[in-house]
Amino acid sequence: MHHDVGMIRVMEAFFAAPDEGERLEADGRSYRLLGELPDLEVVDAVFEPGWEGVDPHVHDDHTDSFYVLEGEVEFLVNGEWRRGGPGSFFSAPPGVEHGFRIASEHSIRVLNVHAPNVCFVAGMRLR
Repeated sequence: MHHDVGMIRVMEAFFAAPDEGERLEADGRSYRLLGELPDLEVVDAVFEPGWEGVDPHVHDDHTDSFYVLEGEVEFLVNGEWRRGGPGSFFSAPPGVEHGFRIASEHSIRVLNVHAPNVCFVAGMRLR
């Protein structure tokens, strides 16, 4: 949230306890929205076995970052698929091709951060 004080835009801090955050469901996916600020969007995302993954793509307007919380994930890194488990981090700056997919027969859970906010979360609400 924000409010204007004269010519200065004042931001308020954002906090989400473990049982808080807007929740969205989609085919084989579930999301908990943790933060939506002008400079970033943060999503706790779970992808179930059978989910096909995200094909290689490029964003011109934001950095797309992932921190693996649970499961095994494959990320497209510099043209090669790299496997990472809990504690792995991947970040694709604007203009860098990337993708990700489940690397085993188990679900995955990732923290996904988009910086700056490019209305990724708003788009999720419309699906």
